[in-house]
Amino acid sequence: MNRHYSYKVASNPVIDVFSGIQVLFAGESQTKPSHILGPKVYDFYLMHLVLEGKGVFTCGGKRYELRAGHTFMIEPEQLVSYASDADDPWRYRWVAFKGKEAAPLVAAAGLSVLQPIADTGSGRRAGVLYNQIFHAFRVGDSAAHLKAAGYLHLLAAAYSSALQQTEGNAGITAEGDSERLLQQMIHYLSTQYAHPVSIEQMSESLGYNRAYLSRFFKRQTGVTPVTFLLKLRIDKARQMLRERDELTIEQISASVGLQDALYFSKQFRRFYGLSPSAYREDMRRMNKQST
Repeated sequence: MNRHYSYKVASNPVIDVFSGIQVLFAGESQTKPSHILGPKVYDFYLMHLVLEGKGVFTCGGKRYELRAGHTFMIEPEQLVSYASDADDPWRYRWVAFKGKEAAPLVAAAGLSVLQPIADTGSGRRAGVLYNQIFHAFRVGDSAAHLKAAGYLHLLAAAYSSALQQTEGNAGITAEGDSERLLQQMIHYLSTQYAHPVSIEQMSESLGYNRAYLSRFFKRQTGVTPVTFLLKLRIDKARQMLRERDELTIEQISASVGLQDALYFSKQFRRFYGLSPSAYREDMRRMNKQST
């Protein structure tokens, strides 16, 4: 297949040595047939997405035959080589980055020396994100480094999702799926409790039927999501009653997502046997006695 050779790259215009992630540069190339790089090492992370064509990536003594939709990750100080196909040379985009948060981000994406390949299939999302990093650097405004870091995190999320759907993750057990769903529900409720959140909203966010999630949560924890959320709110309010003496009962009630202070007081008494005001007075008395 005859393709016109091209190469373009854009570097980060902002020097930011203090951030956890430093995106260095991004680019795109239509390689020549049998174009080879390496064997060589880099002192930064270098991630390529194959847009068209084919090629071979060698890392850690293993050889990977890649095509459109594949990504290969090069880690710092890792001896690698990669070559485009003689008949159908690949076109790819790349991004280079480093920093103290680079390794955790790569791990969160599901990539490593042992698993340096991801397959995003025919989806365009990853390719668009690479291009947005390149465009941010090409425009060169003062926020380019922040935009690039954000796009890189979105790329990591895209790869994490893609890897979960490959055959390599087909062995995930039903028990593992259940534990993950339970943790997602607990995380959602624990981060949204201060807002007027509903179980319907959580179900829609997680993509499940409300009745199913309620039964599942009760089976796993022994309480319904509604009860868990209420207890979470009351416990947060209890902590605030101890630590935020300048706040009124009404303000604390609103801060934990309960707009009706009378309802809050009733539920607090149900869980702890006394009103919020009485609990606060007990805590004040105990603090005076201990000083």
